[in-house]
Amino acid sequence: MNFDYHYGNQYFNYYDNIGIKSVKYNTMAPEQSQSSQPGKEYLMIPRPVFDNPEYIGSNKLKDKVAIITGGDSGLGRAAAIAFVKEGACVVIPYYDEYEDAEETKQYIENMGGKCLLLSGDISEKTFCEKIVAETLKEFGRIDILVNNAGVQYQQDDLLCITDEQFDRTMKVNIYGMFYLTREVLPYLSSGASIINLTSVTTFYGDPQLIDYVTTKGAIVGFTRALARNLALKNIRVNAIAPGFFWTPLQPACWVKEKIPSLGSSSAMARGAMPYELAPTFVFLASDDSSYMTGQVIHNNGGEIMG
Repeated sequence: MNFDYHYGNQYFNYYDNIGIKSVKYNTMAPEQSQSSQPGKEYLMIPRPVFDNPEYIGSNKLKDKVAIITGGDSGLGRAAAIAFVKEGACVVIPYYDEYEDAEETKQYIENMGGKCLLLSGDISEKTFCEKIVAETLKEFGRIDILVNNAGVQYQQDDLLCITDEQFDRTMKVNIYGMFYLTREVLPYLSSGASIINLTSVTTFYGDPQLIDYVTTKGAIVGFTRALARNLALKNIRVNAIAPGFFWTPLQPACWVKEKIPSLGSSSAMARGAMPYELAPTFVFLASDDSSYMTGQVIHNNGGEIMG
């Protein structure tokens, strides 16, 4: 069976042995799963749409340097592409998604942009030190930090969460963010921006993502406290709480039967493609949000309101 995504249309087409049938746009993808975290984008069906060809940059980030953890795929890739369109150079730390990372770098270079790839484990302090050192060596400055990398595991209840899973979720989602932010901070100047990725799940308490939700709630607290701490230095700290976006994290987390219905509980009754979040990253990274700090922006199709 083939499964094709048509940019801009409100439906997908399934092609099977019976014939062709149309499915409403709120079905993002057919049943599928991946066996490792945080997932591989090149294996997804359909492939996520990370670039909107109608988005034209206007040098909002001209000559800026951005570190985007997990920028090889998913929401991080969409942010990286948009940042480059706005004139930034990007550094992409990633885990082991080598095919995705190389594809992202090639895409950026074909646009005329600059991209530095760094493979390693964000939960290890030494790798965070390497990220900063290599960024300064390559570009000489750091202006934007996007703490995007993360893992999530579906479990039916608390008793199913092993010590090993809990430890891994905490270390990647919290320790990695803490280590890298602390390492970057001495090199940020007035006007710099830190963007942290939390999640809609922490605002309604997803019962099958208890450890993940815990980390995403901590990110909200970290964002607000750090924003107050850095406000007088004119370093802004904000967060984004995405709803369901079609990224590698989804098939790597959920049982395959749940994939087609993800996002359908939102008011818009659909999930979203990564490119739909890209302008929010640009807004928070640029001077367009110069009077905004300590905030959480909710891009969730109306799943959580207020």
